[in-house]
Amino acid sequence: MHQVQLACVLEVSAAKPGNITPAHDFSDTTYADMVRSALALGPVFARRRVLERSVGELIADGVDATSHVAAANTNLGIVLLFAPLVRAAATRQSDEPLRSAVERILARLDVDDAAAAFAAIASAQPGGLGDAPEHDVRAPARVSLREAMAAAAHRDSIAAEYESGYAIVFDTGLPLLDGALRKGGSTLDAIVTLHVGLLSCHPDTLIARKAGAEAARAVSAAAREVRDGTRSLADFDASLRADGNRLNPGTTADLVAATLLAALLDGSRLP
Repeated sequence: MHQVQLACVLEVSAAKPGNITPAHDFSDTTYADMVRSALALGPVFARRRVLERSVGELIADGVDATSHVAAANTNLGIVLLFAPLVRAAATRQSDEPLRSAVERILARLDVDDAAAAFAAIASAQPGGLGDAPEHDVRAPARVSLREAMAAAAHRDSIAAEYESGYAIVFDTGLPLLDGALRKGGSTLDAIVTLHVGLLSCHPDTLIARKAGAEAARAVSAAAREVRDGTRSLADFDASLRADGNRLNPGTTADLVAATLLAALLDGSRLP
């Protein structure tokens, strides 16, 4: 699906505060790495392939394809969020809303999906993974992927999307994106607005894992200042990039990418 590649490239090309952008690389990952990773996902999520592979297999395929073009984890969160979305879009009936199709796909996830996803997550070695009290990805899967994600929902926004049927994407992300686009600015500017809006509403769980819940809440409070016009975007960006990008809102970037993909799958041209 070309929408997968486009969503990824648009997400990383916007000047989102604290993230990799065309003007900002990280020490272990560059903008070029992100673009290569975006392009690598195209064949993984080709429509015919999506119809033949389970969600767990698509996650494993996405992580494997990325490993051949990038040395570090560039898009695990994106792959986890994209797999149910593209499977839903590929299998939905003509009159079935995307959100309903996503819920249908999530409800059918099983232990095999969890096993494949667990192995992919462990191999990607995401930052701040740590040890889980239950359903650790390094242990054999014993419940469905949705059940495993539900157990982690309180500490990870991507897992929470599996539990809630993509509530952040559909209830917060898409309205924010639509509102920003209606104001007539560029697509990339609208993506920045989406990013700041999501971050102001939902503390970034990657920041929480790496720097603590208090730091994540403080970043969200700063995002609200940017949203409300009492703090400059440049100042906010600089604060997130201090201390070796420790406050990188990476989970929010993944949610931005998923929101863009949901919009594209529902027919938006993102002018």
